[in-house]
Parts: sequence; structure tokens; C-alpha cells
Amino acid sequence: MATEILTKEDLNSFKNEFFQELRTFLNQKPATQKEWLRSADVRKMLSISNGTLQTLRINGTLPFSKMGGTIFYAYEDVIKVLNKNKREANS
Repeated sequence: MATEILTKEDLNSFKNEFFQELRTFLNQKPATQKEWLRSADVRKMLSISNGTLQTLRINGTLPFSKMGGTIFYAYEDVIKVLNKNKREANS
């Protein structure tokens, strides 16, 4: 069995390639976003309680669809609500 010697240049080259691939991976957006989300998905996405989500439904802030006993929210509507309520930071 032959022994290979790694140099500092080899390790630096590996490091650079590794971090470049990692940056590329982290900058990728999710390939597919579900069009419809369940209540649990929206609560997790917005970090809100079940009661707060119910209030958003009741006061008409967040549109929803209901099939059977399951409530669905369009991903696009959730993003619209976030953008509508966006506030600029005080400088």
C-alpha cells in the first residue's frame, strides 16, 4: 500500500473547495415550496401561538381555506401579510 503525503497547499486547496461548495449550498433557495400550508406550518413559520393564528383568521388578516376539519393557508398569502406589516427600522 502506497503512502501519500499531504502538503499544506493540498489542505488549503481542499478547504477552499469545501467552503465554496458549502456557500453555494447554503445560498440555494428551497427547490419547491408547498403552495398550501397547514396551521402548524404557519405557526412554526411565524413563531406564533394557535390563539394568535385564530385571531388572524377571525379578523381577516390572513385568508384561509377549510376542507373538512383542516385549515389551509396559501404560502403566498402568508408572505403578503408579512410584507404588508413590514416596518422600517429606526435609524
